[in-house]
Amino acid sequence: MWLVTFLLLLDSLHKARPEDVGTSLYFVNDSLQQVTFSSSVGVVVPCPATGSPSAALRWYLATGDDIYDVPHIRHVHANGTLQLYPFSPSAFNSFIHDNDYFCTAENAAGKIRSPNIRVKAVFREPYTVRVEDQRSMRGNMAVFKCLIPSSVQEYVSVVSWEKDTVSIIPENRFFITYHGGLYISDVQKEDALSTYRCITKHKYSGETRQSNGARLSVTDPTESIPTILDGFHSQEVWAGHTVELPCTASGYPIPAIRWLKDGRPLPADNRWTNHITGLIISDLRTEDSGTYICEVTNTFGSAEATGTLTVIEPLQVTLTPKKLKTGIGSTVILSCALMGSPEFTIRWYRNTELVLPDEAISIRGLSNETLLITSAQKSHSGAYQCFASRKAQTAQDFAIIVLEGPPSIRAMRNITAVAGRDTLINCRVIGYPYYSIKWYKDALLLPDNHRQVVFENGTLKLTDVQKGMDEGEYLCSVLIQPQLSISQSVHVAVKVPPLIQPFEFPPASIGQLLYIPCVVSSGDMPIRITWRKDGQVIISGSGVTIESKEFMSSLQISSVSLKHNGNYTCIASNAAATVSRERQLIVRVPPRFVVQPNNQDGIYGKAGVLNCSVDGYPPPKVMWKHAKGSGNPQQYHPVPLTGRIQILPNSSLLIRHVLEEDIGYYLCQASNGVGTDISKSMFLTVKIPAMITSHPNTTIAIKGHAKELNCTARGERPIIIRWEKGDTVIDPDRVMRYAIATKDNGDEVVSTLKLKPADRGDSVFFSCHAINSYGEDRGLIQLTVQEPPDPPELEIREVKARSMNLRWTQRFDGNSIITGFDIEYKNKSDSWDFKQSTRNISPTINQANIVDLHPASVYSIRMYSFNKIGRSEPSKELTISTEEAAPDGPPMDVTLQPVTSQSIQVTWKAPKKELQNGVIRGYQIGYRENSPGSNGQYSIVEMKATGDSEVYTLDNLKKFAQYGVVVQAFNRAGTGPSSSEINATTLEDVPSQPPENVRALSITSDVAVISWSEPPRSTLNGVLKGYRVIFWSLYIDGEWGEIQNITTTRERVELRGMEKFTNYSVQVLAYTQAGDGVRSSVLYIQTKEDVPGPPAGIKAVPSSASSVVVSWLPPTKPNGVIRKYTIFCSSPGSGQPAPSEYETSPEQLFYRIAHLNRGQQYLLWVAAVTSAGRGNSSEKVTIEPAGKAPAKIISFGGTVTTPWMKDVRLPCNSVGDPAPAVKWTKDSEDSAIPVSMDGHRLIHTNGTLLLRAVKAEDSGYYTCTATNTGGFDTIIVNLLVQVPPDQPRLTVSKTSASSITLTWIPGDNGGSSIRGFVLQYSVDNSEEWKDVFISSSERAFKLDSLKCGTWYKVKLAAKNSVGSGRISEIIEAKTHGREPSFSKDQHLFTHINSTHARLNLQGWNNGGCPITAIGLEYRPKGTWAWQGLRANTSGEVFLTELREATWYELRMRACNSAGCGNKTAQFATLDYDGSTIPPIKSAQGEGDDVKKLFTIGCPVILATLGVALLFIVRKKRKEKRLKRLRDAKSLAEMLISKNNRSFDTPVKGPPQGPRLHIDIPRVQLLIEDKEGIKQLGDDKATIPVADAEFSQAVNPQSFCTGVSLHHPALIQSTGPLIDMSDIRPGTNPVSRKNVKSAHSTRNRYSSQWTLTKCQASTPARTLTSDWRTVGSQHGVTVTESDSYSASLSQDTDKGRNSMVSTESASSTYEELARAYEHAKLEEQLQHAKFEITECFISDSSSDQMTTGTNENADSMTSMSTPSEPGICRFTASPPKPQDADRGKNVAVPIPHRASKSDYCNLPLYAKSEAFFRKADGREPCPVVPPREASIRNLTRTYHTQARHLTLDPASKPLGLPHPGAPAAASTATLPQRTLAMPAPPASTAPPASGPTPVEPPAAPSAAPPAPSTEPPRAGGPHTKMGGSRDSLLEMSTSGVGRSQKQGAGAYSKSYTLV
Repeated sequence: MWLVTFLLLLDSLHKARPEDVGTSLYFVNDSLQQVTFSSSVGVVVPCPATGSPSAALRWYLATGDDIYDVPHIRHVHANGTLQLYPFSPSAFNSFIHDNDYFCTAENAAGKIRSPNIRVKAVFREPYTVRVEDQRSMRGNMAVFKCLIPSSVQEYVSVVSWEKDTVSIIPENRFFITYHGGLYISDVQKEDALSTYRCITKHKYSGETRQSNGARLSVTDPTESIPTILDGFHSQEVWAGHTVELPCTASGYPIPAIRWLKDGRPLPADNRWTNHITGLIISDLRTEDSGTYICEVTNTFGSAEATGTLTVIEPLQVTLTPKKLKTGIGSTVILSCALMGSPEFTIRWYRNTELVLPDEAISIRGLSNETLLITSAQKSHSGAYQCFASRKAQTAQDFAIIVLEGPPSIRAMRNITAVAGRDTLINCRVIGYPYYSIKWYKDALLLPDNHRQVVFENGTLKLTDVQKGMDEGEYLCSVLIQPQLSISQSVHVAVKVPPLIQPFEFPPASIGQLLYIPCVVSSGDMPIRITWRKDGQVIISGSGVTIESKEFMSSLQISSVSLKHNGNYTCIASNAAATVSRERQLIVRVPPRFVVQPNNQDGIYGKAGVLNCSVDGYPPPKVMWKHAKGSGNPQQYHPVPLTGRIQILPNSSLLIRHVLEEDIGYYLCQASNGVGTDISKSMFLTVKIPAMITSHPNTTIAIKGHAKELNCTARGERPIIIRWEKGDTVIDPDRVMRYAIATKDNGDEVVSTLKLKPADRGDSVFFSCHAINSYGEDRGLIQLTVQEPPDPPELEIREVKARSMNLRWTQRFDGNSIITGFDIEYKNKSDSWDFKQSTRNISPTINQANIVDLHPASVYSIRMYSFNKIGRSEPSKELTISTEEAAPDGPPMDVTLQPVTSQSIQVTWKAPKKELQNGVIRGYQIGYRENSPGSNGQYSIVEMKATGDSEVYTLDNLKKFAQYGVVVQAFNRAGTGPSSSEINATTLEDVPSQPPENVRALSITSDVAVISWSEPPRSTLNGVLKGYRVIFWSLYIDGEWGEIQNITTTRERVELRGMEKFTNYSVQVLAYTQAGDGVRSSVLYIQTKEDVPGPPAGIKAVPSSASSVVVSWLPPTKPNGVIRKYTIFCSSPGSGQPAPSEYETSPEQLFYRIAHLNRGQQYLLWVAAVTSAGRGNSSEKVTIEPAGKAPAKIISFGGTVTTPWMKDVRLPCNSVGDPAPAVKWTKDSEDSAIPVSMDGHRLIHTNGTLLLRAVKAEDSGYYTCTATNTGGFDTIIVNLLVQVPPDQPRLTVSKTSASSITLTWIPGDNGGSSIRGFVLQYSVDNSEEWKDVFISSSERAFKLDSLKCGTWYKVKLAAKNSVGSGRISEIIEAKTHGREPSFSKDQHLFTHINSTHARLNLQGWNNGGCPITAIGLEYRPKGTWAWQGLRANTSGEVFLTELREATWYELRMRACNSAGCGNKTAQFATLDYDGSTIPPIKSAQGEGDDVKKLFTIGCPVILATLGVALLFIVRKKRKEKRLKRLRDAKSLAEMLISKNNRSFDTPVKGPPQGPRLHIDIPRVQLLIEDKEGIKQLGDDKATIPVADAEFSQAVNPQSFCTGVSLHHPALIQSTGPLIDMSDIRPGTNPVSRKNVKSAHSTRNRYSSQWTLTKCQASTPARTLTSDWRTVGSQHGVTVTESDSYSASLSQDTDKGRNSMVSTESASSTYEELARAYEHAKLEEQLQHAKFEITECFISDSSSDQMTTGTNENADSMTSMSTPSEPGICRFTASPPKPQDADRGKNVAVPIPHRASKSDYCNLPLYAKSEAFFRKADGREPCPVVPPREASIRNLTRTYHTQARHLTLDPASKPLGLPHPGAPAAASTATLPQRTLAMPAPPASTAPPASGPTPVEPPAAPSAAPPAPSTEPPRAGGPHTKMGGSRDSLLEMSTSGVGRSQKQGAGAYSKSYTLV
């Protein structure tokens, strides 16, 4: 098939020649496919097609019907333009004004048609546009849409939006989409204050519309899943255009938007723009088609919008070839190529006619895109069109096909022309090409006169042909080549048509003879003449004869009759034409009767016809006459022709209603003027049918009463009367309520129907029927049964606060006019006896307003109607609730109470109940500043109502300002009146700005003047009391001096006694009664120079026999810049009056003086010189030159302070002869270790020791020894390395709903003053930390603006000149507040009817935190699907469109920042009549027993599981608690060495003893020495300590050695207590195991202790970490004869005293340590009882320790009382002893069983048991008073200088007065506070013979001991615990021992944990 097609195509290409044709067709605008116009304007549509030369243009309907002009509606102009005129809506015609048209253009080239054009008229119809109110959360997106009615949506578009009548310009947060929507991004509260309107414009009428004003409700963000606000659906868009796919959503957190196309992310293309309103795609392409998904997601869920985008390309049709000329018989192929979207259809047209396939034409291709013509003929020429259609889109193209052969002239036939007419002679040329066509006649080129016209196509036209001139031969000549023509002739014969002379018919009568001639006066012969009558050929016969001659014919009628009437035509014809002439023959005939009148009967009331029919010509005129009476007629009178009597066309007389008066004779008379008149008479008799003559048309009966209906009839007898009710015949025998009676009354018959009684159903039509032989009649009687009306149907149209609008419908009025209405209403709770009425309402009114109602009240309403019969029953009772109204009364008892300097507490009570007019939803508090200069405008805040009494605190007020406050209550209806204004003044506050213009001027070297001016008055915030000047010195090494302050009331102060030539920092502040204000910026000033002080030290040594070297130290107070030093040398015996002077530069600190005399003594001294002059001289030293100079060191020892990680040089310059050798050692324990040279340490040739990057362990005493043969010299340098500060101890002191107040105690400052603190905090579940920088002087800070009811993590770090220290333990605190809960006292539902329910959201208690969101879901009970609803916190919400009489389930969820609370409920809607419905009863079925078993079994199983779970939880808690105790161990063991110096002042002298470390989780005691750290013991309570670790030269009886220790007191009670973060900077960390990283930071407070050892008699020593001794409680005790005690160092005590500023948070950590130790042993005994409660316990319990009794108790309680929150209480109670053997199993810290000497290591409650009680009653635990060991002196004469003495055991203990001795006998004040207890000298001392009680003096903080029930032990005098401000290690100054009344009560104690 395709091969054949290809060959045909090749053949056609050979034959066809596409060329230009002179005649063409084309389209002006073929894209015109739709015209829409306004009916008030009309439209003009030009034809899209035309041609050249001009083509004939015509319009058609799409059905193919020609259109026609309709006057003033539609008109087609001559130029082919279609015009539709303006018209009114009533003139609309869908065939004209809403139809498809097309236009055609036709010329010689062919005929084409346009695509269908849809012409549609649009009316100007009223419409409104609306905008609905919207809701949005703050920060979310809001979307407003302009709602346009669908009927005009196609023509109306949004042109702009307005906000409060101001046009919105799309920018910032406002956007207008392509579809006309308004988007508001980042919604704010102020957006709810405006109204939003859209402006639209009609596309065709041009009119604009403005919508209503819509509001935006803005709520606070609440956590919610995303909700799609604006999505998109499937749509088609043209390629190349821009499309916007809207997609936006709301939710919190704000959802993220992601777009997908066909399930995949969008491709990277700059044509795609993800805008805030949606996805915008520009320059659309077909590949952009697909399914688009907009995903919106947040942490709570996701949502999506899906739609399909179809990009369509316009259809384009190309038909090839465009123009084609080809020969006849060739093959023509037309190809229709299409571009554009698929799914199109193709149709082919030729000359506007649909092409149908046949033998020559076939349509091929998948889409019919190819037209094939085989063996084309001439008839196939024309215009071919290819139409492609897709939905409403159409495109076309056309081609002109011309079929031709070799040029030739088609054969022409001879032509006969008719003279006087026009003639066309066609010369048809077949083939191509030809050049011209010419006509000749008689060798003359035509035209040669005005009647001849030759057209271009070869047609010759002859007008008004003349026989003599135009007849002859005509020649058509065609020029086919320049010199070649072809021709053909045609003969034109001219014929002359016949001409008939006029003729007429004369008037004729019947019987006459008639002769009519028809003569032809001219015309070519032969001529044929014929006659016709009324169009029929007349044939001779029947008295008609036709005679014909050559040019004449005659018509003869022998006897004329009526049948000869008619039109006669004479027709003459020849070869030229046929002509005719027509005339009419009229024959006159006299009248005659066709039907004669006869006597007849007429029925009364019926129609009657008196027959009489006549004929004649002219038609006769008939007249009827009447003679009344039945006798002989006397006189006839013409019958009056009225509407009742008429003459019919056949002359009969019609009487429409025969009456009795119509009886008589009637005469029918006819005449026509031909002959005589004719007449005939007849008699009419009238018969009377049965007739109802009397009956009531309407009558009235009263319901329940009897009624009679009468009916009278007359007519021809007999007469029958029948009664009917409606359409039913009444049968009295069947319906006993009816009775019928009939009587004859002369010529009438009377029938009576009786109703016994009348009923409402009788209010119908009754009819009585009378019947006789001539007819019947019916009488209708409308019976109306009257009764009282039915009650009206009442409905509520509108309910307001104080009125309601009622409307009613009166269904049945009782068949009596309603005369009025009554309305009654009452409070629903009252009875109808207390009703109120509105009476005698006009019956013409169907609605009424009830006024003077009380707002927010429930009323019952009913109604009556009245007619003249009576009153109706009451209507159905309706229950309504009036709307709320704004309160009528102000809040009561408004009071103001200033709370702070910026807040005033407002309290008030709700308005009176009767004036509330609804539920008070909240209050507006207006406040304004009444100070001078204020604007007087009120600021308004709102709060929700919580009850009858309200409290609100106005915050952020101006300080110390007077405010006026008013309060207004509001409910859902509005705001009530305000209360009277009350004034109050905020409290004073500290000034918020520092003094201004602060200046500092240095007057002298020790005097400076500071001046300033008063801060602005508005910032004083109170009454100015004075000023405070704070100043401190700044030393060269970066350290700060003591901070001083001076208070004054003046604005100038003179600072005296300042250090000379010193930098000072100065700040000034103003203060009021409230405290100190803001400090001014730091101002720096330097005092002036002065003469320097004396050099701090001087040395002179002989260097040879004639020279000496003198060295010195710079002045302690240089008082300026040292310019030089002056050395003075004087020889007293030389006789020189003045000393010699030598000068050196300020950098040189030694000088060699030569040329001295050997053996002579010299005095040397030095003075420093500044610009102010020479200063004081140093001490004078005496020196004598020597021949042999022993080694001497001219450098000085002392203390050197440096930051860590710096290089330090320790000078040791020496002189001597021979040159000395220099050696450095570092003191460690009791030995001196030589300093080895390595990468860290280097000794220069001049003896200087270089230490690189010093660390904390480099601190210590360094000794430099210079030695030669003449001797040696030594200096000791104490190196102090400054490190970053220790972690502070952070605690929470107070919390509120939005703040946390923190306090802290700084840790060790690392040897450098603290410069400030960095506080970090974050939400508990977040790791986003925020930093706050705090001044170094602050010890408390308040974190504000926190979330309510939220846990926070806080940590703190200190910073000194070295850097930032370790961060404190992370502590957690929670702001006040909890999740919402619904109050039990509140009703959830305030109103329920059949379709609505109103919920009271005021019942939600916010838990102290504002509620941010309330969500609710409800569903009919028994269904699955929940309906969700989001509510704001405004107090009420309505559930609408509920089912009536249905039970519902409801669940609510309210959330705030602290969490969410839930509430569930069930409720039932009312029935349609307002009644309630019963509860749903569960259906009983076969499974009842199973259900009962399940119901009983479930609680049992749950209870069992609950008990098991409780047991597991308690066990876990106990294990956790015990784990905390195991981790805690003893706080006394937590001795971590930080530094071997005190906190504030360096310790001069030789190094102290070893530093001890405790690893708490493993209880490891570590001793650090020069060889590193060695681990001693593992989980042991005691370790041996050798004598070598202490000095062996100490007197065994008289001397003690002291070691400074540190221990951190524990606060955190869970997790490991020590980890890598506990290592101080610069120390070597100890490897630890079992350290959990999750607890890497802990809050600690480090205390420094002094460990004191007194020499005992035994060589072996055991150091125990059990600090529970009688004498020291926390001391270190050495077994056997050695005693150790611990005392709190002075600096630590000083720091602790600064920490404990109140009784609240101190809870001495020493007590806590002892409690944990006791608890630990109790755990080991498995009889311990522990209790931890979260409540604050005042530390005053430390002053309330009781001695108890000798009876052991199971548990002891604290005498403390709760105070403020924030502190935890820990209570530990010892086990009750069972028997004497139990002591054998006590977990004694010593590895072996307790002996007499081990007794010291046992806890007191263990010592109280019988197993440990000794018969001798002696106390076996000796205690030696602790002393601070003396340091080694500079000359290391360890045996020659005495240390601090300690009395022997036989003498009075130091610090304890002996009985009988005066108090002054005690030793002098020691540098440290110590604790000492009297004890025997050793364990071998003889026991005392009896008790020797000692009465101690009363301590200030001690209470007298309770009476003892047990004799005290020997040597154990009674003592009393110290107060909370003192450690338990610090006893009263009396020093007496603890009471020996040992019982559980001694350790029955509560301890507080922060």
